[in-house]
Amino acid sequence: MNLFVFGLGFTARHFVERARDGFAAIRATVTDPSRSAPSDLAALRAFGPESDDPRIAADLAETDVLLVSAPPGRAGDTVLARYRDAIAQSRIGWIGYLSTIGVYGDHEGAWIDEETPARPVSARSRGRLAVETDWLALGAETGKAVQVFRLSGIYGPGRNPIVKLREGKSQRIIKPGQVFNRIHVDDIATTLLASIARPRNGAVYNVTDDAPTPPQVVTEYAAALAGLPLPPEVDFETADLSPMARSFYGENKRVRNRRIREELGVTLAYPTYREGLAALVADAARA
Repeated sequence: MNLFVFGLGFTARHFVERARDGFAAIRATVTDPSRSAPSDLAALRAFGPESDDPRIAADLAETDVLLVSAPPGRAGDTVLARYRDAIAQSRIGWIGYLSTIGVYGDHEGAWIDEETPARPVSARSRGRLAVETDWLALGAETGKAVQVFRLSGIYGPGRNPIVKLREGKSQRIIKPGQVFNRIHVDDIATTLLASIARPRNGAVYNVTDDAPTPPQVVTEYAAALAGLPLPPEVDFETADLSPMARSFYGENKRVRNRRIREELGVTLAYPTYREGLAALVADAARA
């Protein structure tokens, strides 16, 4: 089997590291072709809003498993816009599209699952939902197994609250009632591998942990675990946040992950932020 990945970012790189022994060849795209690639990649292709590597179409013809991690552009999904026909005519049997729980919008802290209607608030999340729909339509038309994975807040090695504390970039933002779900990047890889083993065309999965938690509580736990000083509390209304970061606080929900457990047999290695952060501290101590 051959794997092709559109968008070799943080999550996709980790998946490639986990999955490499299961594929004869792995090819992937990046927007900047000068970036270093994992040593086991067969090829790294350029793919961006304006242009791409002409060899991608030939790569897709030799692909069995396709992971789409590249974000949509302003006009929609660039992958489908350029390669829909090539994908439809290929031997690809499994397609995974990485989306976000942001498509559900705000539910005022209530519990939701995959049966909850998506009602995205931000333009960014509305665009994601539209792209999900387009990929699922491709699966319905071609019979290829297309799965959508709605990810919560991703963390892992090099990208987590401890790193932010050490770099002095952490804020302990207080917004009463606010919670967020999270997911360790290794548990995302586990879920993708489980789906490849059990494909189901049209499936939508929430890939998230078991513990939606106020953000300041996670920051406090990370600081105590790593022996780092806590940043002062900051009221959400006066916090120095980018427009994108502030938009995240406009959505409040508790997301269930029952489907990945019951349908795919996934057991999370890090069911809460506590196990995930503790493992990151332990790994750093062993390094």
